[in-house]
Amino acid sequence: MHFDGHFVRGALAQVDIIGTLPTEISFSVDTRLLQPGDIFVALQGARVDGHEFIAEALERGAVGIMIAQEKKDVVAALLTKLHKKCVCIVVPDTLEALVRLAQVWRVQFDYPIIAITGSVGKTSTKELVAQILTMHGNNCLVSQGNQNTKIGISLNILRMRPEHTVAVFEVGINKRGEMAQLAQLLRPTTGIITSIGHCHMEGLGSLHDIALEKRDLFKYFNHDSIGIINGDQSLLAQVSYAHPVIKFGAKTINQIQARKIHTTNKSISFFLKIYKEKYTVVLPQVHEGAVFNSLAAAAVAHLLKVPGPSIVKAIEKTVVVPGRFEQRLLRNKKGTLINDCYNANPESMKAALLAFQQIETKSPKIAILGDMLGLGVNSPFWHRQVGRFLRKVPSLNKVILVGNLVAWVKKTAPVGLRVEVVASWQDAVRKIEGELDAKPTILVKGSRAIGLEHLVSQLTNK
Repeated sequence: MHFDGHFVRGALAQVDIIGTLPTEISFSVDTRLLQPGDIFVALQGARVDGHEFIAEALERGAVGIMIAQEKKDVVAALLTKLHKKCVCIVVPDTLEALVRLAQVWRVQFDYPIIAITGSVGKTSTKELVAQILTMHGNNCLVSQGNQNTKIGISLNILRMRPEHTVAVFEVGINKRGEMAQLAQLLRPTTGIITSIGHCHMEGLGSLHDIALEKRDLFKYFNHDSIGIINGDQSLLAQVSYAHPVIKFGAKTINQIQARKIHTTNKSISFFLKIYKEKYTVVLPQVHEGAVFNSLAAAAVAHLLKVPGPSIVKAIEKTVVVPGRFEQRLLRNKKGTLINDCYNANPESMKAALLAFQQIETKSPKIAILGDMLGLGVNSPFWHRQVGRFLRKVPSLNKVILVGNLVAWVKKTAPVGLRVEVVASWQDAVRKIEGELDAKPTILVKGSRAIGLEHLVSQLTNK
């Protein structure tokens, strides 16, 4: 079984291959992530046309390109001008061709495919599942980074190979009907829903609508597929499923439980119950979300017959996921920054603030909080709720709010707490520069579009 020219011709109804494809093919859609030897797929988006980056892709080591038929002459002229020769895959629509290749390639494999979705904790749970299975001796294919859209999932399906024993994917959505499409493409054998929260409400609607959409992860299950759900959430637990489910959470109704959760300033301990077996677990971090990620990961590992002691050993080992409560040193060792700015919704914002409260330090504690986007008409309400929630973080010395919606946070923040509102991450950098001599501990949290990752890059060591 080879992902080669013969496979490509068989999978695509309309394709013209100019040149000879390598015996093993890998694709990239982003020149910034492209590896030498990849074939660059020129996708045509609403704002950017990938055909404009072909020269850069070839400069970075692409051995071939997939282009749209309508761009064939333009690309041929470009290659002549650049004096470049490369294999060209010419198709009517590059996105449709990429997805079609992934659909046909997926059918070749019968090993377990784990799909993970949820409003919070997708990537961290994915990495934890991969760590448990790898430490147990599995050859895992793990989807890269946060590639959880139709394009990302297609690229990762095309990385699957016969030597793998299990594949672990992250699945993300932001509009209705999207989950069913992704489930049809991926056809997971096991699905995990980590949680339901207020996220992408503009595209998905109410919490009930979000739960309904997330449950479509299970839509194409076969007779022996199993769903893994957060049993603490009634929107998931109090539903009739057409397939078996395993529930995880802190409640005693769950098959996978965390009991007697205890948090210190450096760790969280709890009793992990896997059906009738019970284990002591100590996680080397203070974010309670890690407990529930561990439960979800333990559920799928148990399903794949990983022994309980092996599960515990793996989940007690630190998993660092960039942008998810990731501790970094400030420049010139002037304190600590906790980078939790991958994204934000009300649930993840509150969880991050509670975890920040657990950290004991003699240095000042500062929170840099950005807008929570995608919350629709109720956005002012949720930002006011965050302001009220700051009362549960009495160790805070200062809050810097970044964006427009965060002005609502200031309106309900505790009296006496220093709160400043700035328009951009650049303004926040200027505000925080004067605080660095005190070697503060800083939490950074906000939606991705606010750009707080740039602030993290400027303030911390690489």
